[in-house]
Amino acid sequence: MKHNILIVEDEKEIADTLSYALNSAGMQSAWVSTGSEATISLERDSFNLCVLDVGLPDCHGFDLLKEIRLSDKDYATIPVLFLTARSEEIDRILGLELGADDYVCKPFSPREVVARIKTILQRSESVPRNHQTEKEPAALDSQFNHVPEQRLIYLDNASLDLTRAEYTLLATFLERPNRVFTRRQLIEIIWSNNHPSDDRAIDTHIKTLRSKLKSSNPHRDYIVTHRGFGYSLEL
Repeated sequence: MKHNILIVEDEKEIADTLSYALNSAGMQSAWVSTGSEATISLERDSFNLCVLDVGLPDCHGFDLLKEIRLSDKDYATIPVLFLTARSEEIDRILGLELGADDYVCKPFSPREVVARIKTILQRSESVPRNHQTEKEPAALDSQFNHVPEQRLIYLDNASLDLTRAEYTLLATFLERPNRVFTRRQLIEIIWSNNHPSDDRAIDTHIKTLRSKLKSSNPHRDYIVTHRGFGYSLEL
């Protein structure tokens, strides 16, 4: 079955370019030009990923992503790639903190966008290797339980509400507790070997993941920062 991509972009020429590139890569796409149309499309149809422009005529793309992530609908966890003319670092970091999976600045290469979409889809559809069943979570220690088939991680029997990047990070840490991962290694795990993202993108995901872990257990700081090198998870 072909992957179905929703393009939310108010410039028709850009949307047509993306649509052509996606169709050439064996995917199908639908285009809407406003946030309200995007919400209707997400509720009506099933999509594997959303390419979301930040500057929409009826809303801000960041606000739309907040609504998507806070929704109780099935599309709340859809992967999102931001597409925008805003290249400032603070905007990139904010987009990632809100739950975006990647961020591409205009002008862009359609082939690069397609490559990033493929990487996000591969990451979102893959799960860590584990031979436990859904009914028998893998008990990794006295606090964490990981159910990879459902992409769920529990801390003290409470399910953690994680973005895809946060889930991948924590699953990686739990597979190799106490191992120190460099920022570049973590970037390669979340995205791809040649992804050009700034190392600070990892710091952003670590910050939000650490906050969520502390919300579940304020007495422990599981993630250890190794200054100038990377991070590890200590159990």
